[in-house]
Amino acid sequence: MCGIVAYIGERKAYPILIKGLQRLEYRGYDSAGVALVNGSINSYKRMGKVKDLEEFVSDSSTDGTIGIGHTRWATHGEPNDTNAHPHTSMNGKFTLVHNGIIENYAHLKKELVNRGYDFKSETDTEVLVNFIENIYLEQKVDAELAVRVALSKVVGAYGLVISCADEKDKLIAARKGSPLVIGVGQNEYFLGSDASPIIEYTDQVIYMNDEDVAILTKEDLVLKNIQNDAQKPKIQKVELTIDEIDKGDYEHYMLKEIYEQPTSIMDTIRGRITMDKSKIFLGGINDEMQKLTTAKRIIIVACGTSWHAGMVGEYLFEEFARVPVEVEYASEFRYRNPVINSDDVLIAISQSGETADTLAAIKMAKEQGATIIGICNVVGSSIPRETHAGVYTHAGVEIGVASTKAFTSQVTALMMMAFTIGQKRGSLYDELYKQLINELTLVPEKIKTILEKTADIKDIASLYKDANNALYLGRGYLFPVALEGALKLKEISYIHAEGYPAAEMKHGPIALIDENMPVFVVATKDKSYEKIVSNIQEVKARNGKVIAVVTEGDTTIKKMADHVIEVPDCHEAIAPLLTVIPLQIISYHIAVLRGCDVDQPRNLAKSVTVE
Repeated sequence: MCGIVAYIGERKAYPILIKGLQRLEYRGYDSAGVALVNGSINSYKRMGKVKDLEEFVSDSSTDGTIGIGHTRWATHGEPNDTNAHPHTSMNGKFTLVHNGIIENYAHLKKELVNRGYDFKSETDTEVLVNFIENIYLEQKVDAELAVRVALSKVVGAYGLVISCADEKDKLIAARKGSPLVIGVGQNEYFLGSDASPIIEYTDQVIYMNDEDVAILTKEDLVLKNIQNDAQKPKIQKVELTIDEIDKGDYEHYMLKEIYEQPTSIMDTIRGRITMDKSKIFLGGINDEMQKLTTAKRIIIVACGTSWHAGMVGEYLFEEFARVPVEVEYASEFRYRNPVINSDDVLIAISQSGETADTLAAIKMAKEQGATIIGICNVVGSSIPRETHAGVYTHAGVEIGVASTKAFTSQVTALMMMAFTIGQKRGSLYDELYKQLINELTLVPEKIKTILEKTADIKDIASLYKDANNALYLGRGYLFPVALEGALKLKEISYIHAEGYPAAEMKHGPIALIDENMPVFVVATKDKSYEKIVSNIQEVKARNGKVIAVVTEGDTTIKKMADHVIEVPDCHEAIAPLLTVIPLQIISYHIAVLRGCDVDQPRNLAKSVTVE
């Protein structure tokens, strides 16, 4: 969840660390800190955002060409100056930054207290840094061995960068379950939780694997595992540019990413549909196509917005491929004792490719013989490396914590998979297959027409910015869209919102409806249209305020609803890609009008790399 950045080389470290922390702030923004090596190790840390740290450090010495930095999403201990990273051991021998959770910290802390250690913070990280120091002092070993011995005894997840006061010319990095990337320069190295702090300086990176330990000096990098076995660094070129992580002229990253969806969807389609729009080719899963077409069951695991995309996938696979599908929250799936068979296919969906619960679900299903397919946005992340095959979404970097273009790109990938498998299984006849392909290629231009209505949608948002609650209703393919719309409103505006299948409204939620309740209804023309018209009438009979997303030219709902937002006509299976756009826009504008921090909503972080 947290963001780590580090540098060792000839440049001044502090500006690199601060800029890196700003780029990683979407991963956590409860507190931030840096430690700089310059004769001694000087640490500065502050509750709040990176700008608060900059103000705090402004009058201090920031010399040094080696340093580590951290921006925090709190797990153990509330956000404050003391709990902020970096943490230094009691005797000052080690300073480290940490992303992850040390699960056996309480046991280790008890042992350390018995050995005379005092603790200032509430964090598991302070336990870890003292545990490393205790091994270092008692066993009289070098820093690297002390780190490897300590990590062999801890339980949990970590991405770590460590500096030792007695070995100031080096940094030690380690990873298990939390991402860490090494940027390779000329007599310099950069580290980050992802590549965004690194790309300004080098496009050559090493993605660390679980249980890797890297020992870095200005001139050299040694990569090994915890057991001291040498590992061969695999240097890759990172496909990311400064422009992609720049906000440009947009007020917020979220707004920029909403407007990027015509491009991100086209990039997900690009090269995968033939020029004559007659066939889909997904090279990333071609080697596993036989297992996909003969699967007895598909299990989709994901979290948050990716779970909503998976829900759309369930409708797609069952309708067009005629395969039973189960959509599971990865966090629940991994802690049940699920029945998994060797002829099952598990599809794991994650924007970051580092979601801890989804990774754990993948590993469990692999052990039981299932075929694992990944849908992921970040090249080189953990999920693509753990799966048998997969599809990259090519949505580009997504920095806004509330996911937008990742959702539509994931749904696009699921559509192409479902249409392909259905066609190969013979359950999707050729004429409809080609129609769906053609309609999918038209989506980017159709989204552009919806984005042209942003001013009108903002006007609707202004009427409901003070609401305390909201309902979102949809049926069929549009039920997951209702769930996603409600999530967006909750995430960034802090208005309580719930999504329901429209028919379920009568089974409880209808009791909430009064003249103050906005009800967002996703109601494009499909086979459930007449039913959802009836649901709207039920809301209006109780004085609810209806904001309906409808197909262009709809006159029936327009007469009933308080507001309508029209989207272009399309096949009902394609509709989720269009109907979600107005819900993203309205949530964005409500949040802005309420004065909320859209890109960094309270208590949230972009990538959930801890349980």
